[in-house]
Amino acid sequence: MCEVRGISRSGYYAWTKRPESQQKKRREALKKQIKKIHIESRETYGSPKITKILQKQGVEVSPKTVARIMKDGDIRSKTKKKYKATTNSKHHWPVYPNLLNQQFEVNEPKQVWVADITYIWTKEGWLYLASIMDLFSRKIVGWYLSERMTKELVIKAFHRAIHQRNPQPGLIHHSDQGSQYASNEYQVMLRQYGIQTSMSRKGNCYDNACAESFHSILKKELIFHETFTTREEAKQRIFEYLECFYNAQRIHSANGYMTPMEYEKMHQQGKQQQRFSPQVTI
Repeated sequence: MCEVRGISRSGYYAWTKRPESQQKKRREALKKQIKKIHIESRETYGSPKITKILQKQGVEVSPKTVARIMKDGDIRSKTKKKYKATTNSKHHWPVYPNLLNQQFEVNEPKQVWVADITYIWTKEGWLYLASIMDLFSRKIVGWYLSERMTKELVIKAFHRAIHQRNPQPGLIHHSDQGSQYASNEYQVMLRQYGIQTSMSRKGNCYDNACAESFHSILKKELIFHETFTTREEAKQRIFEYLECFYNAQRIHSANGYMTPMEYEKMHQQGKQQQRFSPQVTI
């Protein structure tokens, strides 16, 4: 082979023993870091989020480099599958105006909550998840799982949110026009807490995009990659995803690539600094 290519044997063996270049060593080290972050994200992060985490760790790297290494190493984020689930908006309950009007950016926690219901299949049958998200940080502040999609499902999710957040009157609660949210019992409960009702226009998924996006993420990152034998198994895995990963570890671009808990903590610390900073008068 050496003779065919016109290379001396001594030259070939010298080339094989040549130490790795610094660039190659750095690339291999970077690949290990990328794999570690990818695994810790439950294989959900793509190159943009992995780049942000590396930069937070003090690694100078571009999104293009991370994307190239991920492609070469066959490191892929979990892909999204099609899934359609809708609540029943054919009912006799009053429908409320859309107060939110797709204004998804808010300045404080406990200003706007968005709610939605989704379906999860197990070998024992369907399981229904009702969730409530605080739009400020995208944190899931209340959720409940049940075998039946009734008004009790959303009421229990709401009670959890109230217990965790204790909002002041004036908060906006946005949902679709589903019968569970429009029911008299649910609306009476909202009024008791001084909460304003906002509902999406019929058939307009964009009006509740953040809540629906969360359920899409849940399916993309967990549900579609699991086979739940029992409802109890599904409940345990969803609990772990929501409380241990989504709220506490998963970074969000809407939060400046911070987790919901980090984002709220930073906001609270900023308010405390303003409160206790000395007032300078001239």
